[in-house]
Amino acid sequence: MIKKILLVDDSPISRRIMKSCIPKDRDYELFEAGDGLAGFETYKEIRPDVTFMDLTMPIMDGSESTAKIREFNPEAVVIVCTADIQIKSITNVLELGAFMVMKKPPSKETVEDALLKAEEHIG
Repeated sequence: MIKKILLVDDSPISRRIMKSCIPKDRDYELFEAGDGLAGFETYKEIRPDVTFMDLTMPIMDGSESTAKIREFNPEAVVIVCTADIQIKSITNVLELGAFMVMKKPPSKETVEDALLKAEEHIG
């Protein structure tokens, strides 16, 4: 069961849009980080059930942050949410252990679908 969700994106607007797409009726605890390094540190601290990760960020990008999170916890569910739809970028993050990749901007439907798939995966 998903209780904690971490949103990692350097854009406060993107984080706000993502938050607006997360179903309100499920009482999720939402946490935020503004770059990949802060995302990794926050992940270690709160141990979220699902992490939504942007790719292009300062300090540490989403690919490196995803790799570090998966190294720290091989069971981590990281959903990459990016505008970068290049096959190479998508293949790279999936090889690093991302659970799935969603295109930006997110919609209520794509976020809910991703959360349902994550819930099934977690069991």
